Amino acid sequence: MFTSVLMVEQPLSAADVDFVTSLHDDTMSFVVLLQPRGGDERLLRAIDDVALGELRQAAHESDEPEGEEARRPAALALEHSLRGLRNAGSEAVGQVVEGHPLDLLRSVVERTQADEVIVLTAPHLVEEFFHRDWASRARHKVGVPVLKLYAHSDEE
Repeated sequence: MFTSVLMVEQPLSAADVDFVTSLHDDTMSFVVLLQPRGGDERLLRAIDDVALGELRQAAHESDEPEGEEARRPAALALEHSLRGLRNAGSEAVGQVVEGHPLDLLRSVVERTQADEVIVLTAPHLVEEFFHRDWASRARHKVGVPVLKLYAHSDEE
């Protein structure tokens, strides 16, 4: 069985599930780490939204829940993602990330003896330019390949 740790920041769309479950010929097992969006990255996300022409999204960055308010939607997003992976025939477990996601990532990779890490996010132009995005930073923390993919939305 091939084990992937999947870092996400939003629920997996049907297209995301199809894509990640078809990456390998082996039976897949996923450990999903969902990082709720928080206020710490709000400015960077707004800049990314403006750079991508998503002006309406940039204007609503301050409307997103934070802290305790963000945990419930994050738990629902995680459950939706796990259900999608399981319905596609994969094993899937996961958790909502509290604290520093890369520290948790390293411990999960070691504990599960994962074969790879897949970082599935929206484009983050500023962070990527400075190599401060999850995938770039994870490559220095884990001893397995790190694959960076862009998430789809269900509207696509």
